[in-house]
Amino acid sequence: MSRTSTASSSRRETSPGPVPHSAADVRATLERLGIHPSRRLGQSFLTDPFVADAEAALADAQPTDPVLEIGGGLGLLTEALLRRGFRSITVVERDRRLARHLRAAFSGRITVLEADALSAPWPKVEVVVGNLPFSVGTPILQRLFSEGVRRAVLLLQHEVVDRLSAAPGSRAYGRLTLQGALYGTIEAHQVVPSSSFEPVPAVEGRLVVFERRRGDLPVTDVPGFERITRILFGRRRKQLRNLLPLVTPSGTDPATIARNAGWPDGWDRLRPESLPPDAYFRLAVALASPAAEPLPGARYL
Repeated sequence: MSRTSTASSSRRETSPGPVPHSAADVRATLERLGIHPSRRLGQSFLTDPFVADAEAALADAQPTDPVLEIGGGLGLLTEALLRRGFRSITVVERDRRLARHLRAAFSGRITVLEADALSAPWPKVEVVVGNLPFSVGTPILQRLFSEGVRRAVLLLQHEVVDRLSAAPGSRAYGRLTLQGALYGTIEAHQVVPSSSFEPVPAVEGRLVVFERRRGDLPVTDVPGFERITRILFGRRRKQLRNLLPLVTPSGTDPATIARNAGWPDGWDRLRPESLPPDAYFRLAVALASPAAEPLPGARYL
């Protein structure tokens, strides 16, 4: 998995070979390109073409829809996208040698941007795909939310996908879950064993699909919402009776805020992970207008 990788290497330059489909082929291609993957940066390359095919299938878009691939690496996912018939593919790849390899391997069938996916401007696209390095998967995911992308198919660290798709009450449920739910829906798919990468990472990966929410976001002040959840989930073992006053304006009764947000009876004895995402969206709205009437809607529990 290459973000737009930053591998250390020798200065040896050679002509790139075909797209590798096995660990041995990956090692040979990297050696030919003079690239030594950095474990510190979490650089591993997918070796299983069936996983790449599954990702391309999950893109679920028209062949003419523009697609952005983050971190093209050695081209296994790019090849799968082309095989699916996508005709407008832009690949962001940071490493100059990998970018050169991709241009040669696909001979004008794709556009390659030699840039850092975390900081470079993204083209307007319908779909984003990528095998993200585990070290930067979360910040790239957060940028994807803010870019307004309609659909994303990503291969992330298994633990990150668990947090994104966690149910209320689980240990994995937290701020990342709420952030994903704020912007759209998250659907976890197949687990990808560490043996499907070269070099073999210490953890497994998992495919995940993000679908953008239609219409407006359920909160009007996203930074305010993030501040609220940071405070509450930063002390997640405490009961909400002790936490809600920390985000309530001075002179405002926390119980009134909870009632206006439609929180359930007995909320004060609950911990932050007990309430679903909608409860926090409504809390953010109630805190934005603390004197407002209770919000309509059913109780959560």
